[in-house]
Amino acid sequence: MKKLDKIQTDLLLTNLDEDGKLSCLKAFKVARLIGMKPKDMDEITKSMNIKITNCELGVFGKLKFSELDDNIYEKLTRNFAQEKKIDCEVAFYTAQDKGMSLKKVGSAINNSDIKVTHCQLGCFYDEEFERYDDA
Repeated sequence: MKKLDKIQTDLLLTNLDEDGKLSCLKAFKVARLIGMKPKDMDEITKSMNIKITNCELGVFGKLKFSELDDNIYEKLTRNFAQEKKIDCEVAFYTAQDKGMSLKKVGSAINNSDIKVTHCQLGCFYDEEFERYDDA
């Protein structure tokens, strides 16, 4: 299990929301600040009884999303490894394309039949795989 020192712990705790949870985007920020890999954040937060919330891709949390954008949906479907599944990391990279944003990509996923697999923070993985695999 990953152990944090006092400075790392303080950096994590100062990034919690008013409900004592850590948003998806802040979890990436905290991982960078404390020198950990993003995929370690689930283990770290669970050991501290902190929940990661508000997945920017709509997998969990309470973020509100706009309508489905057919152009973004079409772009995402080009990245399917199999069926209608897309890795979290691929969705994040897609959001960096011109005319895209994480919010737009999240809206397309949240309002469609696309399933996100392999959370970059380690929060979930596709049941077909035995464990989260860091490439």
